[in-house]
Amino acid sequence: MENSQQDEMIIRETVQPLQNAAGWMKFLGIVLIVYGILVALSIVGLLIAWLPIWLGVLLLKSSKNARSAYLSGNKYDLIASLRNVGSYFTIYGVLTLIGLIFGVVAIIVMIASGVFFDQFDSIIEQLEYM
Repeated sequence: MENSQQDEMIIRETVQPLQNAAGWMKFLGIVLIVYGILVALSIVGLLIAWLPIWLGVLLLKSSKNARSAYLSGNKYDLIASLRNVGSYFTIYGVLTLIGLIFGVVAIIVMIASGVFFDQFDSIIEQLEYM
C-alpha cells in the first residue's frame, strides 16, 4: 500500500509542471479551435481549418489529463497528457518546417524571376534598336 502511495506522489511531482501550465494549455486550445472555426468560414480556409482545430483539441486533452493525473496520481493520465503535448509539438514542428521550405522556395522564385525579368527587359531594348 505504501508503495502505491509513493508512486502516486512521484506521478504528482512529475505532472506538476504540466498541471501548472494546464490553464494556459486550455486557453490556447480554445483560441486555436475558435481560430480554426473562423478560418473555416472562407472557401480556401476550409482546406486548412482542421489543423488549428486539431491542435486545439490536443491541448485541451492534455490539460484535462494533466489535471486528472495531478489529482488522482494516475500514471495513465500522465502518459496521455505527455502524448498529447508530444503530438502537438510534432505537428507544429512539421508545419513550421513546411512553412520554412515554402518561404525559401518563394524567395528563390522571386530572386530568379527578378533576374529573368531584368534580362528580358534588356533583350527587348536590344530588339527595339534593331
